[in-house]
Amino acid sequence: MLSKVIVSFGSILNYIEKQINFQNKIKWSACLSVLFHHFFGAYWCYCYAFPVKWQSIVFVLFMIYFNLLGITAGVHRYWTHRTYKIKRGIQIFLMIAFTSAGQNSIRDWVRDHRLHHKYSDTDADPHNANRGFFFSHIGWQMLKKNQQVLTEGKKIDLSDLEDPMLRIHHKYFIYYKILLCFVLPTVTGIVLWGENWRCAVAWQCFIRYLYVLHGEMTVNSVAHIYGYRPYNKDILPVQSKFVSTWTGGEGWHNYHHMFPYDFRTSEFTEPFDVTTKFIRLLARLGWAYDLKEASPDTIKAVTLKLGDGSTHKD
Repeated sequence: MLSKVIVSFGSILNYIEKQINFQNKIKWSACLSVLFHHFFGAYWCYCYAFPVKWQSIVFVLFMIYFNLLGITAGVHRYWTHRTYKIKRGIQIFLMIAFTSAGQNSIRDWVRDHRLHHKYSDTDADPHNANRGFFFSHIGWQMLKKNQQVLTEGKKIDLSDLEDPMLRIHHKYFIYYKILLCFVLPTVTGIVLWGENWRCAVAWQCFIRYLYVLHGEMTVNSVAHIYGYRPYNKDILPVQSKFVSTWTGGEGWHNYHHMFPYDFRTSEFTEPFDVTTKFIRLLARLGWAYDLKEASPDTIKAVTLKLGDGSTHKD
């Protein structure tokens, strides 16, 4: 089994170098990390993911939604787009939730996403969907950024992130990431309900981490390729119920690109849009305020002028 994994690992490296090195050089540290998590992770999970205690399954589900809220309600709707305001305690909660997802620092994530909105699906977009599904989904994380992305990225206004808490988070992010994403979740199961350490590693360091990672990446790939465009037929972002279900409400991407300031990221509240429900709950509790929404008249005018004629329920 392990020998097959190693052979596949080498084949994938050759494929990547031949297929996507035409514009961006491979960032070998990131590339090897991605491949390690997928190929060694598959081998590790095949060997050790079962038997698993029911407490571990429940905890993984909790961590998945905790991580998703950190991404969707936290770094995306709050720090990137400033669609609402929250009190300091909730900022800390969302920062921990986001960090435990194991991605970039808040500052780096915000810069890349603001750049994505400003130059969506062009060569200055970090995950330009015009370069294909693989690149927009995971390939861009395995490569060095091309010159257009680097040049325009330096011009993105991040002055609203000049917060002592965010500066500390950015400076020491790698340590917070290792601790909150991998060490603490794994140790929790081992200590509290006696999960086998190999099984705990399988479920927290590979299964949960990769589920959240690929869920978020579908917003960059699937939600820019497969779906309908009721708000603007001339842009790549689409409406995708599949993506919204996976990510807790982030799949209504055609709407979001037209109204990025709307905290809902959708005209409608869906049963699986846990992020919008979470933000509304914070508002009812007095922990969130100044929630921004696009007006129905504005939405209707944009839809009639630019949409493809499809309906939300198509």
